[in-house]
Amino acid sequence: MAKAQNSQDGPAAPLWVRHPEVLHRVAYAVAGLVFTGQIVAAAVRGAEWPTALSVLLAGGGVALSWWKPWAGLVVTSAASFAVTAVGDDPLSVWMMAVLVLFSVTLRGKQPLVGTGIVAVSFLGAFMTVGGFRGGAVVGAAALFSAVAGGATGAALRIHREHWWILEERAELAIATREIEATRRVTEERLRIARDLHDVIGHQVAMLSMHLGAAEIGLPEDAESSRQALHSARSSARTVVVETQRILALLRIGDDVFGDEALRPTPALNGLEGLIASFESIGLDVRPSIDIPAGFVEPSVGVTVYRVVQEALTNAYRHGEGTATVDVRERDGRIRVTVENSVGHSPHDSDPGSGLGLVGMRERVESSSGRLTIDRHDGRFRVQAEFGRLGEVVR
Repeated sequence: MAKAQNSQDGPAAPLWVRHPEVLHRVAYAVAGLVFTGQIVAAAVRGAEWPTALSVLLAGGGVALSWWKPWAGLVVTSAASFAVTAVGDDPLSVWMMAVLVLFSVTLRGKQPLVGTGIVAVSFLGAFMTVGGFRGGAVVGAAALFSAVAGGATGAALRIHREHWWILEERAELAIATREIEATRRVTEERLRIARDLHDVIGHQVAMLSMHLGAAEIGLPEDAESSRQALHSARSSARTVVVETQRILALLRIGDDVFGDEALRPTPALNGLEGLIASFESIGLDVRPSIDIPAGFVEPSVGVTVYRVVQEALTNAYRHGEGTATVDVRERDGRIRVTVENSVGHSPHDSDPGSGLGLVGMRERVESSSGRLTIDRHDGRFRVQAEFGRLGEVVR
């Protein structure tokens, strides 16, 4: 398994989790110090060669376990028989065996098997060649030291793997969220394309009709003007055909069925019906719509409708209480404000995903508008501003 890395969205993993070899090397370093200290002590005391040989056997087992964990563990544990048989204190050999057991279990080997090998060796040496020297206290110490070494190594390994799993899940969640956000943006762009196609188609059809009426009303001798109007009508038809072609390319693999395919293009005059549809499913809405009669770019009307629709959807899923909708013209601009209290609603199992807001921003920017989203004092507010003719809002 790969090494754990620092998480940018949460607490950093401990050093030994990010670098699993650290504890492994520390255990062998301590075992090496114990071995060296015991050799020095044997030389200072002038111990006989059997004692030094038994310590060397334990040290050789430690070294062997670096490459052959099970073989090294067996040799180091068996050295407790040799050191006990010559009448020396087996504590140093026990420490080396416990440290090797810790390293072996930390590397993922079976903790029960390793603990069993060490415990049986310790108790076997204590009860046979040791003749129960030291009494029950020494026997209990031998048993529990073996259990502690195996349990500690296994517990740290499990903790390390838990960190790794959490980091993998976090990375997967981030990747999934990015994919979902991309999908939602793509869907919104397709919906924008559909809405714009309907708006452009209607406007070009009206343009062609008026050009035809103007052509019919021309005097007989206005041949050049008639030709110009005829060319304009031809260009209008070309605009419709090209728009349909571009939309067809954008919508490859995008199938729209049922109500979505039959639903008329949204517009400002559909806001009351939209609000009524949310009220029918239980959302308390207080609308204030004041758009005076006059020309508003149809694409802007579509965008206003979609912003209110998405904002009310968020209010229904994630909010509580009353949602206020304010749509009005001020200083020659269309201003939209939808506000609601933030709450915990059972309507959605994953509140606050924010992916719908990504599409909303795409929609507003496509109409040269300005979108502001803020959350303050328990209130969630969506504000959008548009030029009536689709001009850039700064």
